[in-house]
Amino acid sequence: MNPSTRPTGLRAFFIIWITQIISILTSGMTGFAFSIWLYQKTESATAMGLMQVFYITPFLLMSPLAGVMVDRYSRKLMMMISDISAGMGTIFILFLFLTGNLEFWHLYVAAALNGIGDTFQWPAYSAAISVMVPKEQLGRVNGLMSLMEAGPGVLAPIAAGALLPLIGIQGILILDITTFLLAILALSYVFIPRPAQSDEGKRSQGSFFKEALFGFEYIFKRPSLLGLQLIFLAANLFSGIGYTLLAPMILAKTNQNSLIFGTVQSMFAAGSVAGGIIMSIWGGFKKRVHGVLLGWLALGIGMMIMGLSNTLSIWVGAAIFINVFGPLINSSNQAIWQSKVHPDLQGRVFSARRLIAWLTTPISPIIAGTLADFVFEPIFRNPYHWMVYLTDIFGKGAGTGMGFLFFLCGICVMMVGIGGYFFKSVRDVEEVLPDVI
Repeated sequence: MNPSTRPTGLRAFFIIWITQIISILTSGMTGFAFSIWLYQKTESATAMGLMQVFYITPFLLMSPLAGVMVDRYSRKLMMMISDISAGMGTIFILFLFLTGNLEFWHLYVAAALNGIGDTFQWPAYSAAISVMVPKEQLGRVNGLMSLMEAGPGVLAPIAAGALLPLIGIQGILILDITTFLLAILALSYVFIPRPAQSDEGKRSQGSFFKEALFGFEYIFKRPSLLGLQLIFLAANLFSGIGYTLLAPMILAKTNQNSLIFGTVQSMFAAGSVAGGIIMSIWGGFKKRVHGVLLGWLALGIGMMIMGLSNTLSIWVGAAIFINVFGPLINSSNQAIWQSKVHPDLQGRVFSARRLIAWLTTPISPIIAGTLADFVFEPIFRNPYHWMVYLTDIFGKGAGTGMGFLFFLCGICVMMVGIGGYFFKSVRDVEEVLPDVI
């Protein structure tokens, strides 16, 4: 098809956006079903946390490589590679499940394949938006992106619960594979232009290794951008520890009640949907850095409430409150970077940016699982000395130690948001750096 006859601009964005929502919905159904399956097999917070480790480790290791490829080659092709990789992981799990050979560690292999695919997806999609969407629409479009990431999560647990008795896990896996194919077809249909080459882009050309390092050099030469990433590095560390504990904490406190767990998980997604809708209409603060810092502060407060609670009603309220601020944080931050980094550099810079922000992500689940299984859970089952007073606040029994750790992580996240205002390079990032688009 002639490029001039293919959908482009906002129309192309919406075609990709809709098909990705459908694909993410079925992937969420798969993830929900296997989260319960994995906990029933292992009853271990560490085993569940390792899913994140196996996803994020190849993601981080391949980020510099992916950034170079996104800038050198077609961004549409890079997004297709992402969907193909994730689809291969799902086909792998389906084959093992149908033959009766599926073990819990096989899920780690599939998670690694998903991580490899997503290494290309995010920088390619983010960089493509910069050449598809007008600058003044970036806040709203990034709000829609947050909605795309979170929206299916509201329906996924409900849909999985309704369909599992009818079509089983194998049926959900087949749906997941089908929607990967749909997303790939949509990408092949639309036209995504290549960005014009900037002077800095020309100077950055060289060997693969040189270009892989360029993204880090770009960020480290700009204290404001580096400061923003250090904010995310710290906040992701503490929120990552907390989120790793969410499923085992609730399942432990409710005697593995999957309905309660599914309800809370859906409310997290509902909060993200609400936040995404708000951002797609509002567009965020005029000074976008407020959306980043105030968002982290509020999210930390919500985590504190979640950790303190032992009842479904408060979990639901806290879940919505926490995640309604996620789109504000991410959309505001994304719009800053898309405005400050030239589109032909964004693949490498955005890959380096995410690697810095997520550097602690592989260890967060290990820290969470170790502290929960070997420190806080035993302490709250048999408190001694001054720890007895904490049981008056957090309660006793299974899951309360994880709740206390969740609370501590919320305090740390809140302090990260407050701390950003004490650094001029972060607080005034939009004045310090000029816009490039």
